[in-house]
Amino acid sequence: MYPNNPTLKNKFDDSIHTFSDRPLFAFTQGESINYTQFGALTKKLSTTFDQAGLNQGSKIAILGANMPHWPVAYFAAVTSSRVAVPILPDFTAFEIANILEHSEAQALIVSKKLQYKIPDHLLQQIPLVVCMDTLEVVSMHSANACTTLDPNPEDLASIIYTSGTSGTSKGVMLSHFNLCAQLDMIYNLFPIYPSDVFLSILPLSHAYECTIGMLYPFFNGASVRYLDGAPTPTLLMPALKAVKPSIMLSVPLIVEKIYKNKIRPTFTKNFFLQLIYSFHPIRRMLHKIAGKTLVQTFGGNLRFFGIGGSKLDGVVEHFLKDAGFPYAIGYGLSETAPLIAGAIPGKVKFQSTGPALQKLEARIAQPNRYGIGELQVKGENVMMGYYKAPELTASVFTPEGWFRTNDLAKIDKEGNISIMGRKDNMIIGPSGENIYPEEIEAVINEHDLVLESLVAKVKGKMVAMVHFNYPQIEAWHQFREEAVKNMTERVEKLKVELIAYINERVNKFSRIAEIIEQPIPFEKTATQKIKRFLYV
Repeated sequence: MYPNNPTLKNKFDDSIHTFSDRPLFAFTQGESINYTQFGALTKKLSTTFDQAGLNQGSKIAILGANMPHWPVAYFAAVTSSRVAVPILPDFTAFEIANILEHSEAQALIVSKKLQYKIPDHLLQQIPLVVCMDTLEVVSMHSANACTTLDPNPEDLASIIYTSGTSGTSKGVMLSHFNLCAQLDMIYNLFPIYPSDVFLSILPLSHAYECTIGMLYPFFNGASVRYLDGAPTPTLLMPALKAVKPSIMLSVPLIVEKIYKNKIRPTFTKNFFLQLIYSFHPIRRMLHKIAGKTLVQTFGGNLRFFGIGGSKLDGVVEHFLKDAGFPYAIGYGLSETAPLIAGAIPGKVKFQSTGPALQKLEARIAQPNRYGIGELQVKGENVMMGYYKAPELTASVFTPEGWFRTNDLAKIDKEGNISIMGRKDNMIIGPSGENIYPEEIEAVINEHDLVLESLVAKVKGKMVAMVHFNYPQIEAWHQFREEAVKNMTERVEKLKVELIAYINERVNKFSRIAEIIEQPIPFEKTATQKIKRFLYV
């Protein structure tokens, strides 16, 4: 069944041997660990697991922000036939405790900054606790030392507890074979080389960054640089200048903020600029000029800027396309390790995720007259199931073995997949119409003075919660000689204008009856998707 014996251990050994002295992981301002040094650190930590008596299949929880020792913890687990359990740093102490108990973690690799989130009684119960920053043992209960055999392809490699937008975390089980198959699929989509340099800004504990931003470069001889903190402009700008990355992975919110807060205001800061910007040929020319500057801002070497996690704002995508920025679009789920579909720079179809990856089947189940239905997939990268949840696992697979993504989509003649929204979020109209709130939100977010929004049906009417672009509202009114008005008055007037703006652009069933101001940003998941369950 597995003729080439594809395991992360075999791939690990190949990389350590082939790329021995090449730079691998480092902070943006620190010394790099090469492949040989990384192999030694990984071996040392897996020996510590042996000394602690952690048997094959033991769960190793990993809690920390991105740093070179995070991959050490992950590989020490998976190469020694144990199971990596990454935990998102922004999970609450309650969520973390639940994951540790549910996974029955026998070891915890935790950073100094996040150890405060672990209750004392759990720290005392877990047989082995290691400091991620130094890889030194914090505590080890006496146990008989043991050794483990090399993993097999069908063995469990990782359990990823999803953050999701529904408020519940599920433990996604990925085997060595799932992950190795996914890495081959990604290489067929977009090959990388030892000369490539990644700048990592998304959490490694999420499947997106873990697979594409860590495993993929490691197995192809590339190097990865980590920010020593959150990707704020203060840290990110000097890092881009120093690292000059060739590859970055991002989520829509980051590039949307750059466009709406930095780029767009330069084209609309006075009435004359706003007027000429409204002409399409001039707008494209300005976008092209801004694009060259943006590429230089990112270090000048960027050849792949991957965007995934949620749908990209259409206005922002038009800018990226006009600007010649090397953006790529991907779509996937933790359950698919994670990538399902993707389009590389220069081949992106507007508002599409691109076609399904090679060796992955995709279909639309029970499409309506517009060709929209649930996207279902089948392939070697699809998870083993949810940990300790056989009934839930059975519910997400069809009798024929297709995985139900719970995403509504359509597929065009070229195979490009367009995601309409989550099946659970779909609203039924008064006459049985299917209304996709994400599609309405996309229209709302295209407005210059809106940063983000959420649409729901409340007491029979369509309502939009909106977080406005307050600095831009301030600037907008200054050159319109309305600076004497306070922000409350401006927002109330804007609400009326925004309702008209939306309802001119959506069908009659999707029209908005009311705007509710969301004065602070919405709370989000690790991939910057709004946690809808908190607001709907």
